[in-house]
Amino acid sequence: MTRGFFPGALFRGLALRVLFFLSLALLPIGLIAIVQTQQLSQQTQTNAELSLLAVTEQASFAETEILQEAFGAAETLGPVVKLMHDDPERCSEFLGAYKEASAIYSLVGFIAADGIMTCSSADAPFDFSSDPEFLAMKENPRRQASSTSNGSLSRRPVTVVSLPVFKAREFVGAVFISIPFTAFDNLDKPELPRNPVALLTFNQRGEILTSDHALDINEAEVPPDIALSLFTGDQRIVFRAANKNGIERAYAIQPIVRDVAYAMSVWPTDTPFLQTDLTARAAAMLPIVMWAASLVVAFWALNRLAIRHIRKLGRQMRRFALNRTLPSKTLGYGVPTELVDMESAFIEMGESILRDEATLEDSLREKNILLKEVHHRVKNNLQLISSIMNMQIRQAKTADASFVLRRLQDRILSLATVHKNLYQNDNLERVEAKALLQEIVGQLLSVGLAPGSNVAISQDYAKVSLDADDAAPLTLLVSEALTNALKYIPQNPETPKKISIQLTSSAPELAELTIVNTVGGAPVEEGTGLGSKLILAFARQLNGQVDVNDDGELYTLRIVFPVPLQPKQILDY
Repeated sequence: MTRGFFPGALFRGLALRVLFFLSLALLPIGLIAIVQTQQLSQQTQTNAELSLLAVTEQASFAETEILQEAFGAAETLGPVVKLMHDDPERCSEFLGAYKEASAIYSLVGFIAADGIMTCSSADAPFDFSSDPEFLAMKENPRRQASSTSNGSLSRRPVTVVSLPVFKAREFVGAVFISIPFTAFDNLDKPELPRNPVALLTFNQRGEILTSDHALDINEAEVPPDIALSLFTGDQRIVFRAANKNGIERAYAIQPIVRDVAYAMSVWPTDTPFLQTDLTARAAAMLPIVMWAASLVVAFWALNRLAIRHIRKLGRQMRRFALNRTLPSKTLGYGVPTELVDMESAFIEMGESILRDEATLEDSLREKNILLKEVHHRVKNNLQLISSIMNMQIRQAKTADASFVLRRLQDRILSLATVHKNLYQNDNLERVEAKALLQEIVGQLLSVGLAPGSNVAISQDYAKVSLDADDAAPLTLLVSEALTNALKYIPQNPETPKKISIQLTSSAPELAELTIVNTVGGAPVEEGTGLGSKLILAFARQLNGQVDVNDDGELYTLRIVFPVPLQPKQILDY
């Protein structure tokens, strides 16, 4: 049986099975390593985000300081203006002096609950009753910050912080402080390890208060699909999103004035703060590297200690099975004891098989010699009987007696021919039908066909190998059929005569014998019909089917019989 390669054979290999179970054994350790790696990666990511938030805090230090000071100033001025707002002149003088002292603010004022500002550093009344920011303050009195590109009094971009003023828990107005955008630009910026793409602040409504670049530039860096008001809690947040130009950015947001103002820095995704360090990357690869290294070492050890020796032992066994050759060299030093014992057992088994086969071959050779001797002696005895019968034929007193003895002699010679072919053939179980039939037909024609009889003889024999038990009945059948053909051949020399003998193989295990002869003559004396009976008897021994056709000119005898390819099983009881 040939050994073909198919996918299932690969997964039945020893190496893959050991590697599979080793992988199962390493699975718990691998899971622990993966969990630890994930924790390390998360810690690394957290450290990167904290670094980004720290830089954001440093970058927004100036904005934070100004806004916190402004709200602190508003809280300080609140109680003062609550006492002085009934005296607008005195109140305005105080706020104007405070504005000049701060040197940062463009307007400091108090707007009463009716929306009229009479107390301010501008020293002039102004109506804010319809101003959206004041209306929002009046509706929801709390600290607020907003920005506008066109201040109501200064007519320039300003950031406005406002603080409500209460008297006996009743809203009486709000302190407003306007900070020009130039105040943020004139502050000294801290030195940073890396500057963000954009830095801006926004209020609780998500409106931009300040920016380090032009407002339109910073607005382009704001994620278009995410409202900044979503990040107005107390938590510091780092997230990734695409800006309005579709470029992915990293955003860091942290509160600078609680519940009022927030700073946001925008960073490219390849900024060093966001890059996982080499240790984290190596830790992420550690489980895979450990698993692969373990499998490589296990496979190397398994191959060196077992698999290559097993394959060598397998080759030795296959070589012994093909040509009965035992290995001249053993597996060698360093091979595991179990494999050495296995090889020793194989060599002992092989030597035992060789001894047994040698004994069987000797026994078979002796048997063949004895069988050939038996066939040879049987052939000699049959020829001796034929010689004795030949002497009797010469002494026969009647033609009938001579004819009967001659026919019996032909049958004995046919059997002798069978035994002759058997002992001359190396295969005592099979005999070639062609050589056997040619010799039988030659003997019969040389005796039964007179010179000048003008009979056309044709012989055609296919290569058919007969079992020894079938050779005798086939030979005797041909002998009887050819004798009958010679008996009934026309005697007129002018009449065309022929005898055709043909053996064909009509199927892999089926043969067909056809004997055709010309008829027209008749024997001098009517026969006994023994020849026809013998033909039928021999056909039954061959398990054949007989078909006879006589059209008055040609007599055709056709016998189809099985020819098994395997010799008949002989049971030795």
